[in-house]
Amino acid sequence: MATEEDVLGQLEEVIDPELNVNIVDLGLIREVDVEDDRADILMTLTTPGCPLHGVFDELVRREVKKLESIDEVDVELTFEPRWSPDEMSDEARNQLGNIPGMDIF
Repeated sequence: MATEEDVLGQLEEVIDPELNVNIVDLGLIREVDVEDDRADILMTLTTPGCPLHGVFDELVRREVKKLESIDEVDVELTFEPRWSPDEMSDEARNQLGNIPGMDIF
């Protein structure tokens, strides 16, 4: 049976196409709950108006279903609390710090 850690590891394969950093290191994953063959994922986006909402929903579902014991994936989007750059991992900060104009992180 898959664990929360397995799901998070798989989600590291989902890369934000605008920032080129995985969604786990960006701090977009709020919560993962695994029960039997189902994974429930609570996530956010960097901004409420992000046009990539549908893209992330599909990418997250597809990636998590690659885990052998997961058949169902539910993705819920929340903006409470709003995402903050403080939620990024040090690795993400280092990656974005090397991009011109991204020194706000």
